[in-house]
Amino acid sequence: MKNTAVLLIDCPDRKGLVARVAGLLYERGANILHADQHQDHDLGLFFMRVEWATAWGSPLDESGARDAVRADAFDGNFDLEGFRDAFAVLARELGMRWQLTTNARRPRVALFCSQFLHCMADLLHRWRTGELDCEIPLIVSNHRAVEQLAGFYGVPFEYVPVTAAARGEAEAHQLALLEQHGVDLVVLARYMQILSPAFVARYPAAIINVHHSFLPAFTGARPYHAAHARGVKLIGATSHYVTEALDDGPIIEQDVARISHRDQVEDLVARGRDLERLVLARAVRWHLDRRILCYGNKTVVFD
Repeated sequence: MKNTAVLLIDCPDRKGLVARVAGLLYERGANILHADQHQDHDLGLFFMRVEWATAWGSPLDESGARDAVRADAFDGNFDLEGFRDAFAVLARELGMRWQLTTNARRPRVALFCSQFLHCMADLLHRWRTGELDCEIPLIVSNHRAVEQLAGFYGVPFEYVPVTAAARGEAEAHQLALLEQHGVDLVVLARYMQILSPAFVARYPAAIINVHHSFLPAFTGARPYHAAHARGVKLIGATSHYVTEALDDGPIIEQDVARISHRDQVEDLVARGRDLERLVLARAVRWHLDRRILCYGNKTVVFD
């Protein structure tokens, strides 16, 4: 849906919140397309997502021409700035944290990876076919394995080697590239490097990682080997926002596959890669659709 606005809200729960928000949108002439809300009863918190049209046109008659008689009733543009000012007053009254965005500008996403390319290839394919509504101005890797794939999709590639002795210089270069390309979201598509706290602080709730286990189980490196050694019957993959704590950020999406004693590490890796593709693609799409709210170390993912 083009020409829409999305309002994300979290605040202390109380009676009448939905009515107050919907009423203000109604007064401003909004055509609400989607609305969803959630309550955390233990913490007494309320969360809401509302999406509405910001521009609309008159209907077409059977010949494909505009219906001039009804044009005044349908043609129009939503006064977004007027609504922003009015909602700010309501938000202060009710103690709301809120985000108001439109799809007038497509988010700009940078993809990072190392040697494993299955998640990268999947994201690029979904982007090319229109499933991911964003711009991808940059691919960054500490290996050259992805360079040919980046060239196939016409995305600029930057090789930034990372060593223990020069990690700070590498990150400074990466951050400069992100700023140069106006990046809004960083996606770690199996980027096998730990980002510094300073890097993470530059993109709060805007770095998405995929971890090849069902977190919080088997954090760190070689989780499939650890899962096989433990003899688990389910393996999984997790997409999450990156925080300073390794593999401990707010979880966005997870999926699992059943395995048995017959499966070896190689089987777990092969089956896990399918899960990794899925959970990462879902997380990126939901972030781009502005369906995620973080609170504490958890997320609300709206339908």
